[in-house]
Amino acid sequence: MYKKIFQFTLLFVGLSVLFSCKSSFDTVLSSTDNNLKKEKALEYFDQEEYYKAQLLFEQIMPFYRGTKEIEPIYFKYCYTHYHLGKYILSAYYFKNFTQTFPRSEFAEEASYMNAFSNYKLSPNYKLDQTYTATAIDEFQKFINQYPTSDKVEVSNALIEEMRAKQEEKAYASAELYYKLEEYQSANHAFDNLLKDYPDSQNVEKVRYMSVVSAYRLAENSIVSKKKERYEETIKLALEFKDRYAESKYRKEVDDISQSSTDALKKLQ
Repeated sequence: MYKKIFQFTLLFVGLSVLFSCKSSFDTVLSSTDNNLKKEKALEYFDQEEYYKAQLLFEQIMPFYRGTKEIEPIYFKYCYTHYHLGKYILSAYYFKNFTQTFPRSEFAEEASYMNAFSNYKLSPNYKLDQTYTATAIDEFQKFINQYPTSDKVEVSNALIEEMRAKQEEKAYASAELYYKLEEYQSANHAFDNLLKDYPDSQNVEKVRYMSVVSAYRLAENSIVSKKKERYEETIKLALEFKDRYAESKYRKEVDDISQSSTDALKKLQ
């Protein structure tokens, strides 16, 4: 019997604490005391209860607009979205902060966090890279505006990481065109890769694939286009051999060059 009474008492105490905590937040939320709401919002923020802090910040911001206190309140409000994983919103609000308070002591960090929020939205290379491009642009703007910031180094590193992802996406697209036997599109795509990423670690393979796709395009062209396209293939093959005399692709490129030369002789 005493055991049951003890268990009931523990349950009652637990429920009382639970409901008192809930009612405590609800009481603050429905209060008309903005100073109290601000204090509790900051308290919840420090305790990493970001959703509660966010709700209170949203209620009090209109009342602090036009005062010095709005900057730290709005800045922390931006962070609540970031900490809750709402990166689209955090990017939007951090950017809005920099535009609204360009001279704020928090403007530099807000500018970085706008870029970083977009970085968090950057997906796997197989998916659409719109957020990746936006993140790169925002990091570049940050670097240009705050060249002495201690976050410049990490910003440059993240830009390089995302450019590598964009390059991987571009190569995968070009390779897909080739596999689908859309050789003209593949040829253009590999050519664009060379223009956009001239210092790529994969540039040798890209140039090789450019030769191969040009050759396949010439082979599958109508007679009136063959001469021009075989000549382009030979030109690309010669450029490749000049650059990569010891390449593992050398024999195949030699074979393509010879086949293209033989095809030209037959056409003539």
